[in-house]
Amino acid sequence: MNLLSAYLKRQWKLLLLLSCFAAVLTGVFYLYQMPAEPLLYGGALCLVLGAALFSLSYVRFCRRHRELQWLLLRAREQSLPLPPPRGLLEEDYQSLLEAVCVHRAALASENDSRLQDMTDYYTLWAHQIKTPIAAMGLLLQEESRPELEAELLKIRQYVDMVLNYLRLGSSSTDYVLRPCPLDPLLRQAARKYARMFILKKISLDFRETGRTVLTDEKWLAFVVEQLLSNALKYTPEGGVIRVYGDGDTLVIADSGIGIREEDIPRVFEKGFTGFNGREDKKSTGIGLYLCRQVMDRLNHGITIASRPGQGTLVRLDLSRKAAGVE
Repeated sequence: MNLLSAYLKRQWKLLLLLSCFAAVLTGVFYLYQMPAEPLLYGGALCLVLGAALFSLSYVRFCRRHRELQWLLLRAREQSLPLPPPRGLLEEDYQSLLEAVCVHRAALASENDSRLQDMTDYYTLWAHQIKTPIAAMGLLLQEESRPELEAELLKIRQYVDMVLNYLRLGSSSTDYVLRPCPLDPLLRQAARKYARMFILKKISLDFRETGRTVLTDEKWLAFVVEQLLSNALKYTPEGGVIRVYGDGDTLVIADSGIGIREEDIPRVFEKGFTGFNGREDKKSTGIGLYLCRQVMDRLNHGITIASRPGQGTLVRLDLSRKAAGVE
C-alpha cells in the first residue's frame, strides 16, 4: 500500500463528512432555487483551501511515517530517540513506550545474567565430571570389562555433547577453517567407537575418500562421531555401517531400523525424538540438532534419507553449500 492510499484510508471519515456537507448545501440551494453562481464561487474557494490543507496534512503524514520507520530500525535499542510529542495524547503514548523500553532492558539484563550463570555452572560441571570418568577408565584398564567400557564411552560422548552445546551457543566460539584430510578424521572417529562395533558385532565398511576439504576439523569430527553413534544405536546386531565418499559428499549409511517418513522433516529440530526415540526412551533429540547447527555454521550441508526397516543414509555436503532435508 502506497502512502497516498494509506493517507486517504485514514482520512475517509473526514472526506465523507465534507462530501455530505457539500451535498446538503447543494440540495438547499436547489430547493430554494437560488442562483448557482455564489455556490460555485464558494465551492471553488473551499476546494482550493481544502486542497492546500490536504497537501499540508499529507506532507506531515509522510514525514511522520519516515520518522516512525527510522525508529523501527532502532527498536532493539534500550532507549528510542523519539520526536517531540504533538499533543497530550502523543506525550502519554511516548511515556508509555519509554516505560516499556526500560522494563524490557531490565528483563533482558536479568535473563542474560541467568543464562551466563547457568552456562558457567554446566561448563564447570562438564569439566569436573571428566575426573571420575578418567579414573573409571584407568580402573577398567586393570580389569577388562567390555560392557562397562562401552557404557563409559557413552558417558564421555554425552559430556562432550554438553560442552559442544554450550560452545555452540557462545558468541566466542571460534571456527578455524583450513584444508583438512578427510580420511584420518574418519579413521579416528571409527577407532573411537571400535569397542561398540565389536560388542554389537556390527561391520564397518570404510572406503577411503582421498579428499581434502576446507573445514573446521574439530567440529566436523564431532558431527561424524555423532552420526556414527546414532548409526550404532539404531543398527541391530550383525548389521553394517558404510562410510564412503561420493564426489564432494561424505556418506554415512547403516542397515538399522530406519526413520518413519513423517518424522524425517523434523529430525533436525531441537528436542525432537520421533517414533524411534519414544520407543527407545533414551533419545534426547539434541544430537542431530547440533549436527545441523554445526554444519550450517561451517557452510556445509546435511541431508537424511531413510526407510523403516531398511536403514538410514546421511549425506554431508562438504562443498560449503546450503543444507537441506530430503
